[in-house]
Amino acid sequence: MDIVVKGRKTEVPERFRKHVAEKLKLDKIQKLDGKVISLDVEVSKEPNPRQADRCDRVEITLRSRGPVIRAEAAASDPYAALDLAAEKLDARLRKQHDKRYTRRGARRLPAAEVPNHVPGVATLNGNGQPVPAEEPDSVPTKKIGSLEVQGEGPLIVREKTHVASPMTLDQALYEMELVGHDFYLFVDSETKEPSVVYRRHAYDYGVIHLSTDTMVTQVPTPGAGGTLGG
Repeated sequence: MDIVVKGRKTEVPERFRKHVAEKLKLDKIQKLDGKVISLDVEVSKEPNPRQADRCDRVEITLRSRGPVIRAEAAASDPYAALDLAAEKLDARLRKQHDKRYTRRGARRLPAAEVPNHVPGVATLNGNGQPVPAEEPDSVPTKKIGSLEVQGEGPLIVREKTHVASPMTLDQALYEMELVGHDFYLFVDSETKEPSVVYRRHAYDYGVIHLSTDTMVTQVPTPGAGGTLGG
């Protein structure tokens, strides 16, 4: 295979052709891609004086049995443009070579060897069925705040205790708006039980009353869980 060097609207001197052959070593290229069919180098010149720093352009086209690989660069002279384009071509060839090598060199693990390479994977018996993991004899228990948790359990990031003075529903609404929250926990001054007032839609509010007396039958009361004037 030979390297074909041609010029587009410009003459290509013999010195540059020799430099191309020295720069683009065929044996090195064929090591990265052994199915190369042709290698073309095209040199062009931009006559615009405003692009003097990029007036010479070199485009390298490598055709093989795989995808066509192109690399081009522009510089103030053709030798510098060739050097830049050759570096791009080499990088793209190596990338294609590594991709092919990785695909071919990938080794599939037998099912029996998977647990040795993948931590935490289930172990298989002789019939290919997963072996149940052994349950630990005891689960460690720890105390988080006022909770007793087995194993990892829920993560309590903060626990607070507030002194709450009993207040009316209107006062609880006022306090909720004052702090800018969507709900407010308070102790109802009438029932002396904990209650929650919360924002619903627009200017509507809802109330949830809690009762510690399990014998009390729940009876709907005005405003409980319903709509209140804002």
